[in-house]
Amino acid sequence: MLILSADVFNERSGTVIAVALTAQPQRAGFPLTLEFGSAQLSKPSWIKISQIRTLSVRRIGRKLGAASPEEIARVIEGLNEILGA
Repeated sequence: MLILSADVFNERSGTVIAVALTAQPQRAGFPLTLEFGSAQLSKPSWIKISQIRTLSVRRIGRKLGAASPEEIARVIEGLNEILGA
């Protein structure tokens, strides 16, 4: 999961807003999926922008890496396209 919500939101609500990550190459292109270039992950990954969800903070494991500001901006751009904003 790539957590999109801010720490203050997560702490106060007890939930996080996140999108799914997969290690399986995706046929769908942007805005549905976005290649995730985090060097901290052990294998290539894709962000599944169309799979956004809210999860309890208790379900979140340890942090594996961080997205760059540019990657977060592309995720937001993809969400805007999907929502027609």
